[in-house]
Formats: sequence, structure tokens, C-alpha cells
Amino acid sequence: MLKDIFAAIAVVFNAIPMAMFSLSYGFAAFPTALGFIVGGLGMILTHQIAPISLQAESIVLAGTISKDRNERLNIIFFSGIVMVILGLCGVLTKTMDFIGPCILSAMLAGVGLMLAKAGFDMLKQNRLVAGVSMASALLTYFVFTKNDLIWTIAVSVVVSTIAHLIRAKVTGDMGDTLQVDMSKEKLIPLKLTVNPHVIRSVLAVCTLQIGGNIAYATITAGLAGSKANVDAITVYSGLADSASSFFGGGPVEAIISGTAVAPHPLVAGLILVAIVAAILLTRTITKIAKYIPAQTISGFLFTLGAFAVFATDAPEALSLDPIVGSVVIIVTSFSDPFIGMVAGLVLKYVMKFFGG
Repeated sequence: MLKDIFAAIAVVFNAIPMAMFSLSYGFAAFPTALGFIVGGLGMILTHQIAPISLQAESIVLAGTISKDRNERLNIIFFSGIVMVILGLCGVLTKTMDFIGPCILSAMLAGVGLMLAKAGFDMLKQNRLVAGVSMASALLTYFVFTKNDLIWTIAVSVVVSTIAHLIRAKVTGDMGDTLQVDMSKEKLIPLKLTVNPHVIRSVLAVCTLQIGGNIAYATITAGLAGSKANVDAITVYSGLADSASSFFGGGPVEAIISGTAVAPHPLVAGLILVAIVAAILLTRTITKIAKYIPAQTISGFLFTLGAFAVFATDAPEALSLDPIVGSVVIIVTSFSDPFIGMVAGLVLKYVMKFFGG
């Protein structure tokens, strides 16, 4: 049981900066706890060990393709509903068969570039914090832990925060720490909005989530030596998304979780979900955010996007079809996964029609 708790706490180091990153895009912490509660109940009812948590890919995508906070919340809300329907109908595997492994891997690689760029752009906002975060993340990932993302995010966030606090102590200036709008930290029903841009954005987010659910849930289950029921995980992660965003919270998705290597993976996953839910419900994260700049996450975003996602998925896509894979990666990185998928499918069938 003690090892289960330790495994859960280790993954909490990933959730806390992700929560602050979510706050930087206008998502509220308190209602996000609803998503974790729904996700935990889903794990219990389906006996799946894959926990849900705040996922950098969904936060970045929803945050960058939306025009304002209300549109952002609508995109996550309707994406959750669509994913629940897909999961209940059991069509996730069929959808992935239609897209094909090349386009799926290329879309994930394109999102990896988006994550890396989001992390790199933070250097312009706060050179000291982002620079220290970047350097410590790369050293931890490549030198000290040999590709351990949990330690990468924990070390980079802690070290860059220390650098920020030292500078603040010397200069007396706390700098541009995240200012949380506490008026949003309550259950405020969503003003539903449907327009062509929201619809297209929902398709983009769903495309990403389909790939993410299959990849991340499968990896997590594999770490525990079990097999994931991707459709079941899609149902409870979709419900968690909709519950969270309807009241102003951020997206919560399946993640690659270190709780899978605990002696009791389901118990460890539930402990993780409970701890993060408590941190969000008590608004502790809003107090922490006053002392930790959002740029502490830059090193993790860059490392995750460039080396854990892009470096893994890009070679896979290019080995299957270098032309289609390249187009999907480029189009996705400059727009979103749905446009990248459409571009890839069109090119794939045009080439097939002309015998390419």
C-alpha cells in the first residue's frame, strides 16, 4: 500500500504544474475537480487502471485553436460528449482503422511540435525561469534518469521555481507569476455556443483524443501487464471532460501514468485522482500559483513534445508513408489534428487513385 501511495504522489508532480498550465489558459481549478471525481468513479465501475489527469496536448490544442474562454470550454464540453458516444458505440478501433497508423502517428507527431513550440515560446516571456526549466528538464530526461518524464517534470518545475524565488528575494520582484481570477473558481454553468469554428475545433480535439486514448491507455495498461479497454476509458474520460468544462474546468484525459507500475495499479490510480481532486477542491493550487510562474512548465513541454512524442511518432509515420506522413505532420503543426487528418486522407486517396 505504501508503494501505491508513493507512485501516486510521484504522478501528482505531473498534475500540479499541468493544473497551473491549465489555469494560464483560463480554465478554473475548482470545477476541474469534478472531472477527476467522475474519472475516479469510471475507473471503479469499469475496473480500468488508466487514470485521467490534466493533459498538456489537450490544453495546448484547445487553448490555441479557440478565440476566447467560452469557446474554449464549449470545445472541450462537446468533445467530451462526442467521445462518450464513440466509446459507447465501440467504434474507436474502427475509427483508427479508417484513419490508419501512418496518419495517426503523424498527427501525434504534429501535436508534439505544437507542444515543443509552446514550451520554447515561454523563453520570450521569462528567460530565467524558462531557461532553467528547459536546461534542467533536458539534463534530467537524457542524463540523470534516461527518459523518465515523471522525474523530468518534477525536477524542472522545482529547480526553475527555486531560481524564480531566488531572483525575487534578491530583486524584491515576484515577476509575472500566474494571476488567478478567483471569480471563476466556483461552479458557473457554461453558456453553450455552437458555430462552424467550434464544430471544426471539436473535430480536431476529438481526433487528438482518439489517438491519445488509444496510445496512452494502451501504454499505461502495458506497464501493468494488462490490456486496456479503450472504449470504456473513452467513455469515462469523455464524461469527465464534459463535467469539468460545463462548469468552467479544464480538459482531463487518459495519461501515461506511473501508477501502472505500483503493486496495485487501480488503487494507486485512485489515490492519484483523489489527491489531485482534493488539491483542486480546496483551491490549494490557486495559492501555489502565486509563487510559481507558468513558465516552469516550459522544459517539460519542450521535452515531452520534441523527444517523447515527436521523436517517437514521426519516424513511425515516415516509415509507413513518407509523403503522407510529412504532409500530416506539417499541416497538423501549423493548424490542428483534424485539418492534418483531412489533408492526409485526401492525399492518401488521391495518390492511390493515380497509382502513387
